[in-house]
Amino acid sequence: MRLYCLAWILLPLLLLGARAAEAASYIIEDEHQSVVGEVQVVHSRWEETLLDIARRHGVGFEEIKRANPGVNEWVPGEGTEVLVPTRFVLPDVPRRGIVINLPEYRLYYFPETPPGEPRRVITHPVSIGRMDWDTPIGLHRITEMRRNPSWRPPDSVRAEYAAEGRRLPAVVPPGPDNPMGSRAMRLTLPSYLIHGTNRPEGVGMRVTAGCIRMYPEDVEALYELVSVGTEVRIINQPYKVGWNGHVMYLEAHPPLEEFAEEFAERSLTVLTEMVVAGTRERAAAVDWAGAEFIAGQARGVPAVMASLDQRSLPQADDEADTDEGLQELAMVIED
Repeated sequence: MRLYCLAWILLPLLLLGARAAEAASYIIEDEHQSVVGEVQVVHSRWEETLLDIARRHGVGFEEIKRANPGVNEWVPGEGTEVLVPTRFVLPDVPRRGIVINLPEYRLYYFPETPPGEPRRVITHPVSIGRMDWDTPIGLHRITEMRRNPSWRPPDSVRAEYAAEGRRLPAVVPPGPDNPMGSRAMRLTLPSYLIHGTNRPEGVGMRVTAGCIRMYPEDVEALYELVSVGTEVRIINQPYKVGWNGHVMYLEAHPPLEEFAEEFAERSLTVLTEMVVAGTRERAAAVDWAGAEFIAGQARGVPAVMASLDQRSLPQADDEADTDEGLQELAMVIED
């Protein structure tokens, strides 16, 4: 079944790059706006997998899987409703350079803005390091950029291959067998890079040896925008809170496995502190029960949790803990 599904993935890939790159850019109207994009609902075709839909709309595997619990990722079926999580709360960090939030498997790039033009943010899904190959949290910079790079796997990776009875050469040249893809950007820690891939079906998962992996079309687009010296901030924010107009949203993701136990002990405290900080300068009606529900579901879909107008809040009822109820919470509230 997996091979059958991957065959369907490969056919449309050449048609997807321009659409994904175009859809990744959003205007930030003012300094108070911290939510961009819109949630979409599409209907799957009989030949599609969730991976097909994810790549077409610029999201990764874990993102679309979390947003659609109960939907078969390999065979969604003809006409199945699929929620595409293309609304994003911006991370709570300085808006400059590249920001990578590990729990949501997503990269944000804040380009410098020419005078007189609105600010923008460009965002792409990424893969991150496996639990035993952590992607390093902290502030880094791009130190080297290469087109069509060769891959020199570290000794630890070669040893892992050897333990599985596979031989990995000291240098893998550019080409279809190179897991670095067509572009690579080395970070301050020289063993870690942002790069493309020859296996795009794995984007949006925790599958790398610590590097940041991107769709081929996304890494090529980003490569043209950044330069040596660009700041790269890697963060760990399972919860994000932000305003769009008079409405506050909460976006919640499951914590990384190695932080899960610690985070579970203080998740409610973190949530409370974020909401209090978000409403300090704007007195808002907060749906605390809804906020706890959204945080508990951790589907990665920004949902309304507070408003300057009480009437704008979703009304709690017996359906609040249903999938339909969560989609109701995630709907856009217009002025």
